[in-house]
Amino acid sequence: MTDTEGSLAEPSINTDWMHQLKSITLHVEGDPPPMWPDGASEEYRAARRKLAEAEMALRDQVEAVAALRRALPAGAVLPDFVLTGDGSVRLSELFGEHRELVVYHLMFHPDDAEPCPMCSMWVDGFHGVAKHLTQRAAVAVIAKAPIDKLREYGERRGWQGIRLVSAHDSDLPRVLGVEGSRGGQFPAVSVFARDDDEGIRHVYTQSADFGDGSGRGIDLLSPVWQVWDLLPRGREDWHPHNSYAVSPSRA
Repeated sequence: MTDTEGSLAEPSINTDWMHQLKSITLHVEGDPPPMWPDGASEEYRAARRKLAEAEMALRDQVEAVAALRRALPAGAVLPDFVLTGDGSVRLSELFGEHRELVVYHLMFHPDDAEPCPMCSMWVDGFHGVAKHLTQRAAVAVIAKAPIDKLREYGERRGWQGIRLVSAHDSDLPRVLGVEGSRGGQFPAVSVFARDDDEGIRHVYTQSADFGDGSGRGIDLLSPVWQVWDLLPRGREDWHPHNSYAVSPSRA
């Protein structure tokens, strides 16, 4: 494996389970995938088939967009910004042994008591799959709030499994455009790559809003919105907040 393929210490992929699980080995080739139970009307079946065609077209569009993203030219070379974690930590140190770094820019102004509830929901999702994400890339959450305030909130929220870093005294948010002219914070995701010859390169940044002001810029990164879109009622006007419990209940 070369350095450009991800982590320098990336473990080999074991797919033996695909040939061991009865849930897979008992499949019969040609069995149709489930889309309705017995008793579904022909009207429902026809509409569901049409929806399946649209869903497959959406899948193909998502794949095409991902290919365009991967084909972006080399981005700008960035300074090795000094941030705050366990003492001072440089942006380059967040990579660890990986070649790529994914950052969620948490909307948490230094004067706010808590971050944006929408951002909290997104980080809940990243935290839940962090063990999987870090098999391929480094992951960190960066906020403008001071490190003590950020960590105190992270402990209450249960974010012990994801790296929290403060950009309180750093120009990183301003340089990336995730901080406005008056200090307002933008929720966004950024990707960086480590270049052996030139240092750290910016790869991609996308805010929760697109450049035209429309939303849903990073909705695909949150499972909550995807599940709400499955419901007959859709998303409606639901918004998350920081006051309800996020710890999993025990049966």
